[in-house]
Amino acid sequence: MLILGGTSEAAQLAVAVTKRFGSNLKVTSSLAGRTRVPRPVTGAVRVGGFGGAKGMATWLRAKRVDMVVDATHPFASKISDNAREACDAEAVPRLVLARACWQPKPGDRWFTVSDLDTAATLLPDMAKRAFLSVGSQRLESFSSVRGVHLVVRMIDPSPAVLSLMDHTVVLGRGPFDIEGERDLLRREKIDTIVSRNSGGAATYAKIAAARDLNIPVVMVAPPAREMGESVGSLEKSLRWVETQIALHRGAQS
Repeated sequence: MLILGGTSEAAQLAVAVTKRFGSNLKVTSSLAGRTRVPRPVTGAVRVGGFGGAKGMATWLRAKRVDMVVDATHPFASKISDNAREACDAEAVPRLVLARACWQPKPGDRWFTVSDLDTAATLLPDMAKRAFLSVGSQRLESFSSVRGVHLVVRMIDPSPAVLSLMDHTVVLGRGPFDIEGERDLLRREKIDTIVSRNSGGAATYAKIAAARDLNIPVVMVAPPAREMGESVGSLEKSLRWVETQIALHRGAQS
């Protein structure tokens, strides 16, 4: 079994399948390798890209993979597209473990946009100090923003100079709590947040803190992707894995 990971859901799935199926299932988790010190993951781990869909198909064939669970970040559309193409090519069953997006609650001041470039165009008219919670790989969209101080959160310090005109970097790794996020927003005098709607609990505290402090949020919708078979919970993922193991045993008997 290959788990396309890097999320808390993927790490939880690796623990759960190892506990439930033991030696009956060899689990490998694949990480993109964008953080210097990733969180520990149960089972075998591979780090780095596959070389596109063809490279992933070759890897699946060489490792005799029987099933793939795509538990990647909702904005990791490229790896998901590659997984779909590779699994189709190799006739490997694929499941998407999908997070539900956050939904606005009373008191939220959301401005929903389709992409980061659109988010960047809004900032000069609505912000003086904006908090960017968009991932360190996507900051180029804000390189032309003028007149706004950008506070950028990263897990690791950037090895290169950021192409942002006026910015501060703060380091941190989720999960975050509401009190800490309120303190950060007050300390940095944030008047606008830009966030990807990535769902999950690990980074939601900033959204709750923005609601408490009446701070508007420019919310970037996740990209559309072809899901195929998908579930929204760990338990449903385990049931799917159990079915695949049973089908595999039946085919061998």
